[in-house]
Amino acid sequence: MLHTVRRLVSPALGRYASTLVLVEHDGSKVNPATLHTVTAASKLGGPVHALVAGDACQEAAAAAAKIPGIEKVFVAESDALKGQIAEAVSAVLLDVQSKNNYSHILANGTVFGKNILPRLGAKLDVAPISDIVEVKSENTFVRTIYAGNAVQTLESVDPVKLITVRGTAFEAAADEGGSAATEAVEVVVNNDKSKWLEAKLSKSDRPELASASIVISGGRGLKNGENFEMLYTLADKMGAAVGASRAAVDAGYVPSDLQVGQTGKMIAPDLYIAVGISGAIQHLAGMKDSKTIVAINKDGEAPIFQVSDYGLVDDLFKAVPEMINSIDG
Repeated sequence: MLHTVRRLVSPALGRYASTLVLVEHDGSKVNPATLHTVTAASKLGGPVHALVAGDACQEAAAAAAKIPGIEKVFVAESDALKGQIAEAVSAVLLDVQSKNNYSHILANGTVFGKNILPRLGAKLDVAPISDIVEVKSENTFVRTIYAGNAVQTLESVDPVKLITVRGTAFEAAADEGGSAATEAVEVVVNNDKSKWLEAKLSKSDRPELASASIVISGGRGLKNGENFEMLYTLADKMGAAVGASRAAVDAGYVPSDLQVGQTGKMIAPDLYIAVGISGAIQHLAGMKDSKTIVAINKDGEAPIFQVSDYGLVDDLFKAVPEMINSIDG
């Protein structure tokens, strides 16, 4: 189903596009999702610059400068940017925008990007455009709505387009080969509304869920958190990441950072194995772009089979152990 919203475009919007990409990073490495956002930015037709902000981000800035397609990297480094909280980063973005007058500012369609751009939108008095899946022109974009059941094409009349990008819809740019110039920017942040305290991150030897080529996800059919150990064992043998449906997360089986779906992570691995997941619309929105989908469910009428390439109607407590035993190593 196609749902189209058209708005008249003012003549001023015909100018040559210039784009700033907000780089998501951990201080040393660029989040792989940013590579997809750079690809989207390149489709706007103008020069692409990037902003790396943080309290210790020189390594991340050097990595961003190597991404082909980026011509300049602004580096904002200050203790005031520790934790990259929205109030601080949006203030830097606003300052860089006021000095360079970009027509587009893009960020990843992750918690990071969705946390910062709305605040910047309020400051600039423009409406952010979320989760685009296609760039038709510098003013016209495509995004999915209603959990992926409809497609919306929209034209923006705002002087600055603030856009979050659904990474699964764009190929990743290369992470090597570029040689962008870097430029330090002065950081002036007057933020008394929030303060960064600490981050407690879980560590795993498994691949990162958002960028893994193989993902094994479990749903409410696993019945409890202890039974997810089967998926962890299978994932370790396959070199896969582990995900979960919202129902499994809400039931307390696994932490929320494993959630795949409209309100979780949007992923598109080469292989997605759904175990004990019925296939609610919310979940399908987060994984239906996977190249190959395998579903294991004892209910042959489960909606997940409508999108799967291969389906096994069987008891997961029998099927998964057999899969584990059939894999060498």
